[in-house]
Amino acid sequence: MPTASVAQLRSARRLLQRKQRERTGTFLVEGPQAVRECATTCDRIFVTAAAAERHADLVTTAVSSGVEVLLTEDIDQLTDAITPQGIVGVHRTIDLALDPLLQPDPANGHEARLLVMAAQIRDPGNLGTLIRCADAFGADGVILTTGSVDPYNPKTVRATVGSLFHLPIVTGITVAEATQACRDAGIGVLAADGSGERNLDELRDAGRLGAPVAWLFGNEAWGLPESDRALADEAVRVPMWGRAESLNLGSAAAVCLYATASAQHAG
Repeated sequence: MPTASVAQLRSARRLLQRKQRERTGTFLVEGPQAVRECATTCDRIFVTAAAAERHADLVTTAVSSGVEVLLTEDIDQLTDAITPQGIVGVHRTIDLALDPLLQPDPANGHEARLLVMAAQIRDPGNLGTLIRCADAFGADGVILTTGSVDPYNPKTVRATVGSLFHLPIVTGITVAEATQACRDAGIGVLAADGSGERNLDELRDAGRLGAPVAWLFGNEAWGLPESDRALADEAVRVPMWGRAESLNLGSAAAVCLYATASAQHAG
């Protein structure tokens, strides 16, 4: 297995910066679980000798697919993680257009669309968790509206634990554009909001969740601004019976997406 050159490491290290990711259209994927999800489509994989031995099957899969795998003991140069896991891939960004995402896909087991929209989500870990939730509950895609954190931020990619490669991601669109496109395609827009007029149980009982739905989730700290909230068909709260004032973004998304996916698949 060839050894990574100083120039190759330097080029990859630059991808820790957003401007370099945008300029090159590539990003870093760290950790064996995430790299395993894209081992055959990476441009290049850097690996320590110890990690290459631990994950020999992954390395074999990558090499047999024509992916360049390079040895290095300087893997810490390619990550901002406190404890590097010994393997980092370089992959092309996977942004897609919005229109194909809005069309029914019976191959997914149901015709109703389930989309996730992120509005001004700034924390990379929270965005990664949201993408992972969308993947877990069979969402058809994620729409990251203007003002949200870069989905290819290393912390975001780590938090998705490979889910980034399982579903379409759309970026560079405003909340207004996204909600209007959904509405034109016959997809209802529900805003997750702690002060929503109706709760999730009421929508489920009314049969609303079995229809095509795009869930709009807002910023972790202050939620959705009124201007974005007004673009949804209605604001919906998760019913709570304990003393906690609110749920964090990941918890709220998991509840809303589970309830919707369950209703859609039951139909």
